[in-house]
Amino acid sequence: MNKWAICIIVVLGASMILAPVVASAGSEAQKPVVAIIGTGDMGDSLGPRFSELGYPVIFGSRNPDGDKAQGVARLTGPAAQVTNQHDAAQAGDIVVLAVPWPAMETVAQSLGSLDGKIVIDISFPHRQADDGYYEPMLETSSAEMIQKWNPGARVLKTFALQASYVIDDPDVVGGPVTIPIAGDDREAKEQVAGIIVAMGLDPIDAGPLRLSRELEAMQRLYGVPFFQRRQAAWEFYFRRSYFWECIWEDDWSAPVSDAADLAQVPETQGEPQPCPGTRPPAMATGDP
Repeated sequence: MNKWAICIIVVLGASMILAPVVASAGSEAQKPVVAIIGTGDMGDSLGPRFSELGYPVIFGSRNPDGDKAQGVARLTGPAAQVTNQHDAAQAGDIVVLAVPWPAMETVAQSLGSLDGKIVIDISFPHRQADDGYYEPMLETSSAEMIQKWNPGARVLKTFALQASYVIDDPDVVGGPVTIPIAGDDREAKEQVAGIIVAMGLDPIDAGPLRLSRELEAMQRLYGVPFFQRRQAAWEFYFRRSYFWECIWEDDWSAPVSDAADLAQVPETQGEPQPCPGTRPPAMATGDP
C-alpha cells in the first residue's frame, strides 16, 4: 500500500470518529420562539414558565412600552422581549393567544399569516347569564373560529382549564392537574404535550379541534364554585383507567378517523395496569 492510500485511510478514519462529535455538538438547536399575545393573568404566568424551560419568549402587547408589559417582560427574564401583537406573532413559532373574548375576535384576525405556526387558544368565550352562571357566546368554539380565520395555522385548545396559579406552581393544589389538548395536528399536540410534562403538569389528548366545544363547556363548569362564592373550588385531574381498553376491540363502536395516527402523549401516571378481572392463562383454561 503506497503512502497516499495510507493518508486517505487515516483521514477517512479520523472523519468517521469525529463526525458523531461534530453532530452532537450542533444537535442542540435553539428551541422554538414562543410569542405570547397578551400580558394579563395567564400571559404573565406562561411567559416565565416557558422561559425557565429555555424557550425564547416575546410578548405582544397593545402598549409594548407601558409599565405592565415591561413589568411582565422583567418577570419573565432578561432575554424576554416585548413588541406589538402583530410583530410578536410573526416572530413566534408557537403563538399563545392569551387575550380575552371578545377582544380575541379582533386580535386573532390581525396578526398576519400564521401559516405553519402552532397557535394555542386559551380564551373564554362566555358571559354571565341572568342566573349568574356562565353561558356560551358562540355556537362552536373560539378555537374553531381562530382556525377558520387562520386556516394555515396549527390551532390547539389547551392551557384552558386551570388557574394561572397552577401554571406558576403545579404543586400548589397538592396533587396533579390535567391539561387537555384538543387539535387536529398530531405533531403539534405531541410538541405541546412535552412542554406540559416539563412544566410538571399532566397532558391528555382531548381529540380533534371540534371537541374544544367540550373543553369550553368544562371552562363554564370551572366557574361554578367561583360564582357561588364557595371557599373551595377545583382543578381538573383525569385519572387513568385501565378498564375500557379491555373491550376496545369489540364492535360496539367505529374507530375514530385518526386511529392509525394518534398523538403519542407522555405517560405521567406510571406504567399501564392489567385489565381488572383478567386472569393468568392457566386459570382461564380451568387448569389448577
